[in-house]
Amino acid sequence: MTGSPRRWTLGRRLVAVLVALLALVAGVMGVASTLALRGTLLDQVDARLESASARAATAPGARPGDAPGRTPGGDDATGSADPSAGDATDGAGADADEGTGAGSTPDGRRIPFALRGPGQDVGTLSLDTVDGHVAAGYVDDAGTFRRLTDAQTAALAATTADSVPRTVDVDGLGSYRVVATSGARGLVVTGLPTGPVAATVTRYVVVEVAVAVAGLGVAAAVGTVLVRRELRPLHRVAATATRVAGLPLDRGEVVLADRVPAQDTDPATEVGQVGAALNRLLGHVESALAARQESETQVRHFVADASHELRTPLASIRGYAELVRRSPDALPDDAVRAMQRVESEALRMTALVEDLLLLARLDAGRELEHAEVDLTALALDAVADAHVAAPGHVWHLDVDDDPAHPPLVRGDDHRLRQVLVNLLANARVHTPPGTTVEVRVRADAQHVTVRVQDDGPGIAPELLPRLFQRFARGDASRNRAGGSSTGLGLAIVHAVVGAHGGTIAAESRPGRTAFTVRLPAAG
Repeated sequence: MTGSPRRWTLGRRLVAVLVALLALVAGVMGVASTLALRGTLLDQVDARLESASARAATAPGARPGDAPGRTPGGDDATGSADPSAGDATDGAGADADEGTGAGSTPDGRRIPFALRGPGQDVGTLSLDTVDGHVAAGYVDDAGTFRRLTDAQTAALAATTADSVPRTVDVDGLGSYRVVATSGARGLVVTGLPTGPVAATVTRYVVVEVAVAVAGLGVAAAVGTVLVRRELRPLHRVAATATRVAGLPLDRGEVVLADRVPAQDTDPATEVGQVGAALNRLLGHVESALAARQESETQVRHFVADASHELRTPLASIRGYAELVRRSPDALPDDAVRAMQRVESEALRMTALVEDLLLLARLDAGRELEHAEVDLTALALDAVADAHVAAPGHVWHLDVDDDPAHPPLVRGDDHRLRQVLVNLLANARVHTPPGTTVEVRVRADAQHVTVRVQDDGPGIAPELLPRLFQRFARGDASRNRAGGSSTGLGLAIVHAVVGAHGGTIAAESRPGRTAFTVRLPAAG
């Protein structure tokens, strides 16, 4: 798992939480079981220690006058007395038993009474004092007696004689559980090693960790499979929403046929609630889009019908105004000027009606002609006409004559010509005289690009996002030299280019404004 946990998928988060919970439970259980095992093993060691301490406390003591390194029978320190010697004594009691076993080491040190006879485990450590003489040693793994060093003996002799088992670290031997008692003969310390306990606990921890890691790995794998299976309904809901989001909902008649499957709309489950809510939302959106489409269709029909019906009376108004203006009868100057204004406004209204009718036809998806059109010829004609209409501007035409990629497109010659005319008229009307306007035509294997650029004052930034909307006008940053603009010229350009499968983009800053039209190349 990589990346920030906040960016993980829901399935990955669930698996991570599952594994974390299992690891926590396994850790708690492991610590508890390890502590319990260690406590049990130490209790067993303490029980054995108590038995060893009891045997040490009842071990036979030395008789008065015995040499520190000799047994009563005069045996060598490393030998052992005749077992029958103790039996031959007549009721000497405990003193008679002192003659059994070796009493000292070869170097003359006395062996603790608890270790002279059988009965003590391997590793048992013992210390006792008789008449101020200290004897300390332990039985190694081979059953041989080993004496303790002075430092080890001093450490054991410092143990408190309270008959309470405690853990003591014996230098060179490791950890021991020892218990010290005080009797008539003096201090007696008995100890058993805790090394076997530590080894058992270590092996247990290693096995426990290995099993826990393997179990967590299996849980993660199985959990991933199960979580993915349980999240499939949510994935189907998301897939439905993704398909709907990819539909062109901003225009045209929209039918939202996609719905979340019925199996994923069970209100008893969380995913089912989401699926049912999404289906309801899609139903409301479809109804709203249908109402919007119906309203837009009615408006388009009204605009188209009104535009069509207005063409005739506007033509009549223009005809009558021209007829009155050309009347042989002398007319007052005010009347002549009034007729000129009527004719001028009729022409302007006619242009507006024609634009509205064209937009209505494009919105209705009316088929355009699909002939081969040379954009170089259209650009040449448009620049020539613009030069005549605005001689105060500087007009440039830049065409890349590449025989391998001629600037040919398939489309409606009249509508594409209107695109260039509108773009040049926009530059002419909204820039002052002396502005340089350049028309550049480029072509490659896929597209033909026409770029109209001027060095005028630019377009207001707040106007750019809605520049191609209908009746969008801006006169704050671009000088509006004439009053004949209807606010439909760029909207018509956008609609015609879109109908030809192309795109148009605008960029502007003071001193540089450019409109870029990209159309699919012919063939």
